[in-house]
Amino acid sequence: MKKLLSLALLALPATAFASPEEAVSQQRLEADIARLVAFGTRHTLSSQDDPKRGIGAARRWAEAEFHKTSAACGACLEIVLPETVVKDDNRVPVATRLVDVVAIQRGTARPNEVVIVQGHIDGRNSDAMDAKGDAPGANDDGSGTALVLEAARVLSSQKFAGTIVYAVLSGEEQGLYGGKLLADYAKSQGWSVKAVLNNDIVGNSRGSDGLTDDTHVRVFSEGPRDDASERARAALRSIGGENDSPSRNLSRWLAGLGDGSLAVRQVWRADRMARGGDHLPFQALGYPAVRFTVAVENYERQHQNMRTEAGRTFGDTVEAMDFPYLAKVTKLNVRALAALAAAPMPPVAKVTAAVQTFTDVDWAAVPGAARYRVWQRRTDTAGWEAKPVAETDAVHLRLDGVRGDDWFFGVSSVAADGSESPIASALPGGAYLPEAKP
Repeated sequence: MKKLLSLALLALPATAFASPEEAVSQQRLEADIARLVAFGTRHTLSSQDDPKRGIGAARRWAEAEFHKTSAACGACLEIVLPETVVKDDNRVPVATRLVDVVAIQRGTARPNEVVIVQGHIDGRNSDAMDAKGDAPGANDDGSGTALVLEAARVLSSQKFAGTIVYAVLSGEEQGLYGGKLLADYAKSQGWSVKAVLNNDIVGNSRGSDGLTDDTHVRVFSEGPRDDASERARAALRSIGGENDSPSRNLSRWLAGLGDGSLAVRQVWRADRMARGGDHLPFQALGYPAVRFTVAVENYERQHQNMRTEAGRTFGDTVEAMDFPYLAKVTKLNVRALAALAAAPMPPVAKVTAAVQTFTDVDWAAVPGAARYRVWQRRTDTAGWEAKPVAETDAVHLRLDGVRGDDWFFGVSSVAADGSESPIASALPGGAYLPEAKP
């Protein structure tokens, strides 16, 4: 009976649930990861043509899953396959075709405003150049790939003002090539990228030292923005803003979406120490981007050949996964994507306060915004105050008696239906736009 119930739940359309995140299926996540592991290896340099094994077969399967999802929602997804040829002297010694599998759910009102959720489908074992040996890649990054596919299934039944892009990337383990390919594609399309949610290693809760934590997910974000010019860096040193990039404010906003079963633990660095992920190429182009990853990593279960040594098991296999935990991380992503796609862009704001006893906050009007909220925090505090300073339909606010030296300010956009953007800091580099744009 339990198995029949699970199958029945798998068959239910997302519209049968009150909210998209309730439609997330742990069983589907498990099935997707089992299928990904069955490809044997998904190394970037593995076979592109074998119908059953290697990166090519895995990519085609992911594309087919997007097509199934699109068929179920009346062709609501546009599937595109950005590609390039990569060769370098480090981890891609021969010219290699690289393809990202991308599904685009166009917004109904502001289709050029885009939020991206992504994970990488490629994998590796102990030797980064071993394209032949088995490399299951269940958690790194089968978990992120399965999350993206599931997010597409449950959110495609809804309509949003902005566009959601679901991306399965290649080439991460060989040098973040899939992330760069999609970031360049976003730039070529002229997208206004509101946020990039990169999910990489999001499916286990037990560390290699035995520490367990299934109640937190880490979100990594840059402080000073990567694309800042020297002029912008000089302004930042003069006025402040080292802790106020759009990626950092996106992280703060995500922390507010946590619930009793899963909380966001912000980590204020671009990625783990001396490591990287596919969100970094987006930051390099000036797009707000963060990385989701597990609260505690198991280093014996990533980038390791499958083996047993002195009673310890190595290898990124399904047995080390925590699927209820992965389902919680998937639900958090779905919650964030739905909110971001509904909300307007955050405003571009500035503050005038030097050598005066009042503070002026100004911002540009935002398409889709009915009103705005102005926020403040002390310069030595981590987060914005719980309540806004003001709510207004104007694009200017004067705060009499407020000395700007002692505060940071930010502004969020609010749609007529109450959907609210993350806060944009009214500081150098605070805009949710590439630095070169006005």
